[in-house]
Amino acid sequence: MGAVLSYSGLSTKIRAMMAKLVNEEQFREIAQLSSVSEVVSYLKKTREYEGRWDSFDEERLHRGEVEKLLKKSVFQDYTKLYHFCNPKQRRFMALYFKRYEIFFIKECIRYIFDHRNLDGSTAMYTDLSVYAEFFHRHSKLDIDRMVTCSTIDELIQTMEPSEYFAPLSRVAGREKALAFDYGMVLDLYYFGQIWKLKDQLFKGVDLENLTKAYGRKFDVINLQWIQRAKQYYSMDPTRIFSLLIPVEYKLKQEDLRALTSASNMEEFYSLLDKTYYGRKFPQISTSTLDEFYNYLLRTTLEKEARKTPYSVISLYSFMYHKEHEVDRLTTAIECIRYGVDPEETIRYIRNN
Repeated sequence: MGAVLSYSGLSTKIRAMMAKLVNEEQFREIAQLSSVSEVVSYLKKTREYEGRWDSFDEERLHRGEVEKLLKKSVFQDYTKLYHFCNPKQRRFMALYFKRYEIFFIKECIRYIFDHRNLDGSTAMYTDLSVYAEFFHRHSKLDIDRMVTCSTIDELIQTMEPSEYFAPLSRVAGREKALAFDYGMVLDLYYFGQIWKLKDQLFKGVDLENLTKAYGRKFDVINLQWIQRAKQYYSMDPTRIFSLLIPVEYKLKQEDLRALTSASNMEEFYSLLDKTYYGRKFPQISTSTLDEFYNYLLRTTLEKEARKTPYSVISLYSFMYHKEHEVDRLTTAIECIRYGVDPEETIRYIRNN
């Protein structure tokens, strides 16, 4: 009864917001459009974007600006939900927010490695300004200083009071560290924090649902990484294993060691079929791991949110679907921009 009372208003809000998201029929209609301005004009008439984009002239917006507006809509929806949450529910939102901080830090790192702002220009701030209002409200990172940094050491120093300083400093101490190394250590830190803090912050059905959703997510991310490392980078098994998320859910240490040690991709897929996921989900052998990841996370969140709507999983489910909507719209815009056939565009959207 307590869960119903604490989640009743929030659950109603989430259902209303879910109903506004762009649906499959609308994506099919968008795929038939022929320009970015037509997409913007179409979205301005949808329930999700009609109030937000009314003041924008679709003829003046270029693709990059539209993508920023889409990203901003994720932040706007996060903020709406945050205001509806009680202190307990905000624990999850704060934990979830770290993904946006990680993404922002990675963007800063990429800009520095690409030498895009070494001339003292404001290009970096222009590109990352979509974060400003949202971060000033929810983050303790000094993003105004961060976007002016021209070296990695300088960037890391701006984060000295934050939890990200220590993992990034460890990478900075290595010789010839790459953007990949910084990004990987941030991901591993974030995933490890989620797995540890969920047990401290939640209990009962909330903990059960989060363990299942994140456990499956991390398992399949590890599978994706093993596959890519072996197929495209020919990495040493020891090196691959050292870069895996240090989480055990349905994939055990022996499963992961066997998969990383596979001598070729045929053996990898043969071993994959014998794992929990290979046995429970036969489609894993007929689809790419990227497609399987999207399918598994989406269906897990939808099923658990339907089964227990008065729980924290409903927050996770909505944020996933909102971000997924933005990813698919971004894909649609790219396809339309390059004149991809509508049916092929739909296939790209569905695989996203």
